[in-house]
Amino acid sequence: MKSAVTISLVREATGGPFVFWHDLAAGMREAAQLGFDAVEIFPPAAEVVNNDEVAALLADHKLKLAAVGTGAGWLKHRLTLTNPDTDARQRAKDFIRSIIDAGGRFGAPAIIGSMQGRWADSVDRTMALEFLSEALNELGEHAAKYGVPLLYEPLNRYETNLITTIADGVSYLKQLKTSNVKLLADLFHMNIEEVNVAEGLKAGAGFIGHVHFVDSNRRAVGSGHTDFAPIVAALKSINYSGYLSAECFAYPDSSTAARLTIEGIRKLTK
Repeated sequence: MKSAVTISLVREATGGPFVFWHDLAAGMREAAQLGFDAVEIFPPAAEVVNNDEVAALLADHKLKLAAVGTGAGWLKHRLTLTNPDTDARQRAKDFIRSIIDAGGRFGAPAIIGSMQGRWADSVDRTMALEFLSEALNELGEHAAKYGVPLLYEPLNRYETNLITTIADGVSYLKQLKTSNVKLLADLFHMNIEEVNVAEGLKAGAGFIGHVHFVDSNRRAVGSGHTDFAPIVAALKSINYSGYLSAECFAYPDSSTAARLTIEGIRKLTK
């Protein structure tokens, strides 16, 4: 398993669960100094990632791009894939497609989390899932052009009312036409929704493409009450070899959160 740390460049997300903020060069420099394998970037728009500066920074610091988030589509533009308006859904797909293109240049998948939306009075659950399936089928095949999966993230009940557990995520992905969508297993959301986090990960065998590695309080590894030993054992049992990425609060500060994460990952995976 490989290590990654998050860098947010989205002003509207300030204060959210990301380790480094607003300065891509500084974040990459510190990530490399600490020994992370990769960074996960949350950009306000695709062109922030799809440029020669990012390529040069990754090369200079010998880092990989683990994934690219699409959350700005919701935070900045209020776009979701389950909006009842056809034009709005198309704009959401176009935004995600641009992020897929940006990350694909570096062999990195795009993440669909908050942009999945939720069902409500104007869109019932069945219709919302149909809208979501249509988008994931289309965008998953687009991501395949770059040889990367599309990552779909089950969120906790306070952030979506669609898919909240890994097992339900697996069942949902099995009914898609595309086979190029994988699950992002976020330990914070799983801590809320799963009966047992380790067993939840085992239920995702073959379908988990990325892991957000964070403690129960969404702080860095070792800052909450999560028992990570059975979680890492479960990931090993399903032969997971992807990234353990720190999508956590910069608590008490970015440098400390990053250091605690990399130390925790090294200790747990040795």
